[in-house]
Amino acid sequence: MGTLYLVATPIGNLEDMSSRAIRVLREAKLIAAEDTRHTGKLLKHFQIETPLTSYFEHNKLNKLDYILNILANGDVALVSDAGTPAINDPGYELVKAALASGWTVIPVPGPSAPIAALAVSGLPTDSFLYLGYLPHKANERRKSLGQVANLPYTLIFLESPYRIVEALEDIFTTLGDRHLCVAREMTKMFEEYWRGDVSGALEYFKSQPARGEFTLVVEGKTKEEREVWTEDKLLAEIKNGVKAGEAPSELAGRLAKESGWKRREVYKLISS
Repeated sequence: MGTLYLVATPIGNLEDMSSRAIRVLREAKLIAAEDTRHTGKLLKHFQIETPLTSYFEHNKLNKLDYILNILANGDVALVSDAGTPAINDPGYELVKAALASGWTVIPVPGPSAPIAALAVSGLPTDSFLYLGYLPHKANERRKSLGQVANLPYTLIFLESPYRIVEALEDIFTTLGDRHLCVAREMTKMFEEYWRGDVSGALEYFKSQPARGEFTLVVEGKTKEEREVWTEDKLLAEIKNGVKAGEAPSELAGRLAKESGWKRREVYKLISS
């Protein structure tokens, strides 16, 4: 029985390719890649001759049966253009299908742009929310930002160099002048990490050329900024959490962060 391996690949610096990743790619019967031309260059660099097939957003459903059939005879490695596959790409469809068919799915951990940017941001890392690419259209982008405006979690977004200024403007308008870290060209020759407030980032990147992919790490809403929930709202959320099977201690911790109530007060209501 074959195994589906999710193999993380470098987000820029080829020295970040792990020896395990190289071995798994060499030993696999097939490599499913987001872009075979891009992955082909990586394989050539590491002298890997495993056959390639494309697996991306527009052919993902057509390729599922083919890849699952290969798994019946050997291992398959899934890679994205950069970083960890199945994060912000159609790889999760293949993972879901492989698990449903009874195949083993194993990660080969490695580079991940959201986690790398979060780790160096200087912002809280104990709880965060990754939201992928912001919507392209301004009204949809502001709506998406509005949905997370009151959350206490550190927020992580991806953005194109051609929309970075517009995205920062909408972040400023919707979330306010929060602390953030803007990571550009991570692990590459011209990597850059800008830390400060949204207003400062906006002024800085207005004068910068449109170059490199961006990862934005934005401070969550602070306790001082958050509106304290009414007791009725808190009780309703407690009821939902209990119904969903959350453990009392976990539920109390989560709702304390979201509601502005003290944890012991929330726990007391849960227990009453």
